[in-house]
This record gives sequence, structure tokens and C-alpha cells, in this order.
Amino acid sequence: MSIDRKALILKAATQSFAQFGYKATTMDLVSKIASVGKGTIYTFFKTKEELFEAILNKAEIELKEALSCGLDRDGSESSFIHSVFSLLDSILEFRSDHELFAKLGQEVRDIGTVQALEGIRRVEQFMLDFLKQKLDAAIQKGEVRECDTTITSYMIFRLYLGLASEWNKSHNEPLTKEQIKENLTMLITQGIMKEVRS
Repeated sequence: MSIDRKALILKAATQSFAQFGYKATTMDLVSKIASVGKGTIYTFFKTKEELFEAILNKAEIELKEALSCGLDRDGSESSFIHSVFSLLDSILEFRSDHELFAKLGQEVRDIGTVQALEGIRRVEQFMLDFLKQKLDAAIQKGEVRECDTTITSYMIFRLYLGLASEWNKSHNEPLTKEQIKENLTMLITQGIMKEVRS
């Protein structure tokens, strides 16, 4: 049975980026983790940037599968709002299951590494594009009124992530999924303004 050295290198590099961040990861470190010579890495990847790119490509494939599974769990005929929450839950699970993105986020906050920031932006843009497609489809079906789906998907995505992962940093009690969904549903479906009487 032959060893898939490229897969071994990708796994080791992902581990290194997740543990040490982009900046501290070197080809030497990846070769030690993978237990292969540095020359073996260079037969597949010419630079650390190329290796990082391959990892991001693999993450996008995994994310697409996770988002598709999230939709499949609920069935294709579920309401738009239910589908959105299923997608958002899948995104949150993906982010928490992949230590790489937590480490890249920490690296961006601590030292502002450009490549780490670009990696996070790229994966988040993929998520936003997926959400935008669902909004566009809902508008075509008549479930959602006409809107700028680029802006709307960004607002929904950021608000959900903020409530799910940032809220507890400045409040004593983290919000439950039900609280997040209830408040987002109200905001999306009804808004917060009372009807103005003329």
C-alpha cells in the first residue's frame, strides 16, 4: 500500500497552520510533522503560500459539502428563514470544527498577518456568496422582497456570527440558539419599527 505523500503533507501543514499560525509555520516545521524530507514537500508545493492556497481550496470543498448537508437535512421545501438558519448553523459548526480558522483569526487580531487575513476573508466570502445565492433564489420564488442581496447576506451573516460568538465576550450569559434565531427571525420578517399611524 503506497502512502499518499501529498495528502500527508497537506494534513501536516493544516496541523501546523492551526497550531502555530501562518507566520510561524515553515516548510521545515511541516516536514517534521509529516515525517518527510523538505525536498518531498517541494515536489508538490513550491512555496508556503502555494501550500496554504491548497489548504484553503480543500477547506472550501469541505465547507461546500457542510453547507449542502445543512440544506439537505432540512429538505428542499423548507421555508426561506429555516434554510437560512440551517446554513448559518452549518457555517458556525464548520468554523468551530476547524481549528485553523480560529488560529488564523487570533493571528489577525494579535499581529495582523496579511495572509491569515486573506485566508479568513476568502472562506468568509465563499460563505457569503452561498448565502447570497439562497437569497436570490428566495426572491425569485417570491419568498423575499427585492433587496440588495450582497448587503443583506452580509448583514445576516455578521449579525448571526456576532450574536453566536461575540456576544458572550461582553455579556455574562451567552445567548442560546433559540434566542439568536428568535431575534433574527423577528428582525428579518417584521423589522423593529411599529407601524406609523398617519
